[in-house]
Amino acid sequence: MAGAKNSNARPNEDAAGRGSRQDDAIIEAAWCYYHEGLNQFEIAHRLNLSRASVVNYLAEARKRDYVRISLDSDVFRNQRLSSELKTRFNLTNVLVVPADELSDERSSERVIRAASDWLPHLLEPGDHLGVAWGETIHRLAQIAPKLALSDLTVVQLTGSKPAELGFAAENCAAALAQRFGAQCINLHVPLLLTSARLAAELRAEPMIAVELQMIADCNKVLFACGTTDPQSHIARIGLIDAENLAEMRANGATGVICGRTIDKDGIPIRAPNEDQMIGVSLEQIRNKQMRIFVSAGIERVDSALAALRGGYATHFVTCSETATQLLQKA
Repeated sequence: MAGAKNSNARPNEDAAGRGSRQDDAIIEAAWCYYHEGLNQFEIAHRLNLSRASVVNYLAEARKRDYVRISLDSDVFRNQRLSSELKTRFNLTNVLVVPADELSDERSSERVIRAASDWLPHLLEPGDHLGVAWGETIHRLAQIAPKLALSDLTVVQLTGSKPAELGFAAENCAAALAQRFGAQCINLHVPLLLTSARLAAELRAEPMIAVELQMIADCNKVLFACGTTDPQSHIARIGLIDAENLAEMRANGATGVICGRTIDKDGIPIRAPNEDQMIGVSLEQIRNKQMRIFVSAGIERVDSALAALRGGYATHFVTCSETATQLLQKA
């Protein structure tokens, strides 16, 4: 069920093209462990190392992306929770990973890791993949496998909203494009303008119009759905101010997809500054051929349910605890 994948990472080399002794030892230890099935004691004996050195070398091999452990997604797509979610929400495919009973954070990390491993298998030459923003998508882009996917274009779905949080839209798209060796199309505008008039003028600019058309033409999208609580992503970056967000929440706002809010049934709820935003629309997302939804975090059950009820996803990745709660609430 697990295996090693090659990456584009390379050890350091000297002028003659030789790697260092430590690099050689790291590579040899990784080969013995992942390909030959030797245990750490056997590797230590073969390479005349201490077991502690072997442990450190194997960890370093993973850190450098010399090897990457992936799980067979078919195992998780065919289990009971996956099947029930597919049926209940009319989904094409669902991947459910085991939740970590002791840590919601580790459960979220498992979901993101599984999604990053599954994503390349969902892409084909010629695809235009629209990439959303936020903590989940940014983390996924950071840990995605280093691959050279043929004829892939990654498109930034929303304008930029600079923030100290570090996961602006352009970073998410660029990081994933780099991991997959893909072309990246950025949207060179802010997500939120000071007026609707200025936003309309920018949309009409020829260069921006071309980039917006690329968003409209994407055949696949990757996104998450945030919450509308006071500590949510949109609250922390100031996309919607606290007073308006509280009023929207009182009127049923439950989830946020690419800066756009939806109620518990996935029906759009317009923000007061909606016309000042530049980026993909909810209607555009729902009309894409493949819509890959990643929900990492038990606290996002209600927003995930809203996105699923609204038909925004065709493919869904989550953990077993979230899946169970979604089925109970559906």
